[in-house]
Amino acid sequence: MIIKAVKLYENGFLTQPLVMGGEEGEDHFDPTVRYRSSLQNFLIDTGKEVILVDTGMPKETPDAVPDEQTKVYLGARIKDYVSALADLGYTPQQVTKILVTHKHADHTGELRSFPNAKIYMAPEEADDLKLQGENIVRVTYKDGSYYNFKAHEKIADNVYFIEAKGHTKGNSIIIVEDGGLFYMMHGDVTYSDEALYANKLSIVYEDKDAARDTLNQVRTFVSEHPTVYCSTHTPLGYENLEARRVVNLNEPPEVIPPEHIAVKQATGKYVCSVCGYCYDPEKGDPEHGIAPGTRFEDLPDDWKCPRCRQPKNAFNKA
Repeated sequence: MIIKAVKLYENGFLTQPLVMGGEEGEDHFDPTVRYRSSLQNFLIDTGKEVILVDTGMPKETPDAVPDEQTKVYLGARIKDYVSALADLGYTPQQVTKILVTHKHADHTGELRSFPNAKIYMAPEEADDLKLQGENIVRVTYKDGSYYNFKAHEKIADNVYFIEAKGHTKGNSIIIVEDGGLFYMMHGDVTYSDEALYANKLSIVYEDKDAARDTLNQVRTFVSEHPTVYCSTHTPLGYENLEARRVVNLNEPPEVIPPEHIAVKQATGKYVCSVCGYCYDPEKGDPEHGIAPGTRFEDLPDDWKCPRCRQPKNAFNKA
């Protein structure tokens, strides 16, 4: 079994209110506290097939440009997904299955690049993305409980798709068993490992009660099994993987502040920090009454992201 990180963005940051303010409220946390951020997804090579866990941001999505109000900044793009995959020695034609943790664009952006792969996801996510076709597999969690998790479906030998609702209504976790370790690829159950150790929810969820239940289940699991926590939005995701570092909830990792933040020139476009939707003023948002040519700054205060319904303040300059 080979597990690799597909590294896509680097040198970003996450603010403490976004990472930990989901229950107490953002005002209980310090916006000047920043954690390192990145974007990576994961690849599982079983020796028989190549399985992807999520497929990054769409290739055409512009980089965000952070300012003092930015809550989450992925950083600068390293490579588009297919190029990053090639750097690991794999081609799209080799991929047999894609396991989608949830619907957001930074996890589903390049599903289109793998027409021969079976795409596994919760029914709620497939429905929201309006995905159809014989290659779309709506997971039914037909195999019942997986340790303390309530529902799962076995995808391949030692590869399990776990129900983990909350961040989105069909959010899921992938667990790979190998060499006595459990590799947990959890999408956005937490945005930073610091939140896992602090037992805090992020402010981004579709069902807060379900998100709390999922985080409780995750913390129970990692306390009872040697787990490598493979996060999507922090360099700890691939650092844990490369070191085979096991979670110990009694020993939080050292908090390393972001030292270098990569910034580019603003284009007038804005990108949703939650789902990756790009607002282009040239196109506007006609479906929601916003005419082409409308600057982001001139959008109504109650305008929301057309894809994930986050407010304007969730957007970053691009």
